[in-house]
Amino acid sequence: MVFLSGTLGFKCPQALAFCSKIHMDFKPRTRSLHNPFSRSPPRELLPTEDGSNITLQEWQGWGTTSPLPTIVTRIADDLKDLEKDSDEKMTFGGKGGKIKGDFKKQEDKKHRETYRGLGDSEQKLQFFSARQIACRLVGSRGYLCQKCWLPHEDCMCSKVTPCKLWHGIRFWLYMHPKDFLRQNNTGKLLWQLFGVEAATLCLFGIAEQEEIMWNAFKCSGKDKVWCLYPNKSGVVKSVQEAFDQGLSTDLGFAETTVNVSLT
Repeated sequence: MVFLSGTLGFKCPQALAFCSKIHMDFKPRTRSLHNPFSRSPPRELLPTEDGSNITLQEWQGWGTTSPLPTIVTRIADDLKDLEKDSDEKMTFGGKGGKIKGDFKKQEDKKHRETYRGLGDSEQKLQFFSARQIACRLVGSRGYLCQKCWLPHEDCMCSKVTPCKLWHGIRFWLYMHPKDFLRQNNTGKLLWQLFGVEAATLCLFGIAEQEEIMWNAFKCSGKDKVWCLYPNKSGVVKSVQEAFDQGLSTDLGFAETTVNVSLT
């Protein structure tokens, strides 16, 4: 889901069906999308240069500006410790880019025990999200390009020309953990084009990121936040068609506060 924000007076004409206001008293929840990674050969976990599991630089290299979530680090550490204790190599690959082989059986048993021991639904949600993200981070290292999320041999970064977003406008991309590092995820194009400061990634279930996003919405005001979400029954329009229908005539330049978020 996508949200839009900024400091520009911005009016959404009715012709743009993808731009609709949402009531911000309640936090929207994303639906679970089950589009898998492309199939790939099994690959072993590659260590970082300093021997740690996940560094802040590596974390932010995937398209986020937030601090490294503590729970993600802890789960990555648990994976490494389990690998040492079990004498089984951690490998990734196949449908969903998941943990493979005999190590998967031991890890699956351990994470289910941890999940059952959690007290409430919010803790379980956070653990589920963090585990999805941690596995994708350690399994994609050295295999996927951090910018375009494609295998290095298919990297498309040289074909993308960055550009500036309208002054004051900001996108928030609210993403389900199962879509994180998914190779055919098109939301990543937002920060490839506009940069991570103009298009901010927020992962569902990661408390640190969600708090930053919701606080930004509160500061902006409910009437200044738009939710952009695909409408399967809507008429598909190109950007040029949208502008030809008068978007430019509806843009005001009064200094107001406008928040736009993308989930």
